[in-house]
Amino acid sequence: MTARAVVTGIGVVAPSGVGAEAHWATVLAGIRRTGPITLFDPERYPTRVAGEVAGFDPAGFSDTRQRVQTDRWTHLGFAATKLALADAGLPEVSPDPYKWAVTLASSSGGNLFGQRELQRLWGGPSRTVGAYQSIAWFYAASVGQLSIRHQFKGPSGVTVSESAGGLDSLAHAVRTIRRGTPVVIAGATECPLSPYALACQLRSGLLSDVSDPERAYRPFDVSASGYVPAEGGAVFVVEELGHALARGARVYGEITGWAATHDAAPTDPLTGPEPAHYARALRLALERAGVRPHDVDVIWPDALGVPAHDRAEAAALRAVFGDRTPPVTTQKPLTGRAHQGGSALDAATALLAFRRGMLPASAGPDEPAPGCELTFLRQPRPPRSRIALVGARGFDGFNSALVLRGAAPPPAGER
Repeated sequence: MTARAVVTGIGVVAPSGVGAEAHWATVLAGIRRTGPITLFDPERYPTRVAGEVAGFDPAGFSDTRQRVQTDRWTHLGFAATKLALADAGLPEVSPDPYKWAVTLASSSGGNLFGQRELQRLWGGPSRTVGAYQSIAWFYAASVGQLSIRHQFKGPSGVTVSESAGGLDSLAHAVRTIRRGTPVVIAGATECPLSPYALACQLRSGLLSDVSDPERAYRPFDVSASGYVPAEGGAVFVVEELGHALARGARVYGEITGWAATHDAAPTDPLTGPEPAHYARALRLALERAGVRPHDVDVIWPDALGVPAHDRAEAAALRAVFGDRTPPVTTQKPLTGRAHQGGSALDAATALLAFRRGMLPASAGPDEPAPGCELTFLRQPRPPRSRIALVGARGFDGFNSALVLRGAAPPPAGER
């Protein structure tokens, strides 16, 4: 029989909070956590609002040597992984290293570390960089460091497909489990908040330049003006079902279907990406999960907040579901868009919603833009089929979709 992959641990480190409980409380209350950038002085930049993990102290999750060698993006990964392992009831160091693996998504790498070292190279008297510059910025740094720290020596890797990567990492975890590895750490964190990283994002023309955090990031809304960058994300413990049941693990849900496609053509800035390839990814994920469109309980969209992209995403959803889609919900306006960490965070929110027995209301839009008239979830409600479809679109044409089936919720007192 084909091995089944379930999620048994969730670690969240995001603007919405450190830990799954803090994140869920923010989501359910609809509290916006975006605000002025504080990791550096953004005064000279048109975008000055972001989602930061307020008060994050990496010292609680890694030792001094690890912190010196790595970037904040990896510090966030250390924290999310430690939280996920604890949530799953697993030890921090694998007792059987070659049966545990790690596959995370990455996008921009160690920006803050690289910024500091390059400024020292070109602006300081020593004209040198630190010894760890060669590894701290590297897109695979988090996977490598986690593999060393936790003794994950099974088949490991990195998915690189921008925002779509958070979902791709979970799909890759399922494939790894089906090939015989019983425990895989998956998900993503990100920290795209440095002068260099912000300049790179501004080059795309997709960032919001609205200075009011309450108005800056409004996907599918008539006042949508672009996205707000964010750091953080979510990490998961994905296990083979038999392995999880044998040790009496709590199961959040099962990853039952996934798909990835590519636009294969440049995006028209006026009309947005072609919706057909994204729609194909959504359909394939549903087909592979054995789920009919009308059985889907809820959709978490990419929700970029750029008008042309929002219209294209809405068109893709209508192509799959018809004019009346299942309820659509997004919490990205509360946290900002954390690239690959954001899609991983959407998957975490979906699984937590099923565990808690409540689908969270969408954080907007207040007034859907023409072409974006989807069935937005306006009030929290209990799930029905416990089937979620999570979609993500990465820059440069990446499309991914993931189907999650939530486990039966426990009694109210055990949630």
